[in-house]
Amino acid sequence: CAIEGFMATLGGQVALWSLVVLAVERYIVVCKPMGSFKFTATHAIAGIVFTWIMAFSCAAPPLFGWSRYIPEGLQCSCGPDYYTLNPDFNNESYVMYMFICHFSVPVFLIFFTYGSLVCTVKAAAAQQQDSASTQKAEKEVTRMVILMVLGFLIAWTPYASYAAYIFLNKGVAFTAQSMAVPAFFSKTS
Repeated sequence: CAIEGFMATLGGQVALWSLVVLAVERYIVVCKPMGSFKFTATHAIAGIVFTWIMAFSCAAPPLFGWSRYIPEGLQCSCGPDYYTLNPDFNNESYVMYMFICHFSVPVFLIFFTYGSLVCTVKAAAAQQQDSASTQKAEKEVTRMVILMVLGFLIAWTPYASYAAYIFLNKGVAFTAQSMAVPAFFSKTS
């Protein structure tokens, strides 16, 4: 169970942080906060390394005693333990760490970068109202941003919300079926 939980968490986190790295890369290219910046292979490798470091920093702690992996949902997959009340497992601090560092921070970064990107593209389109290609590019970028953000939210919000609900309402009764749906969504990311 620990290995399956680790691999599922690692895979989900790689997908999550890949979205963040792509959002930041697009933000840097389009919004130019650092002036004329050129991405190189070194930057791409740094993005990949960052993605894996963040994923491991989320998935590895339960293997070393900070929380643990247990069967979840219909008991056919494993995930982090965010509802055991036993303080010996240090679940509370791990759940807070996960929710802040591996959900809230990525949500903020994705919303900030894509929000800035849409504003920048809209401003450029407003300056070149006569250009059909600029107007088309604005619509495509806006559509891409909406789809990326919606995909992220659909995959991660049910799981994070349900985990937060169970965590904040200690001892609340829940069924395996109710846990299976949010776990399914997070694993589709």
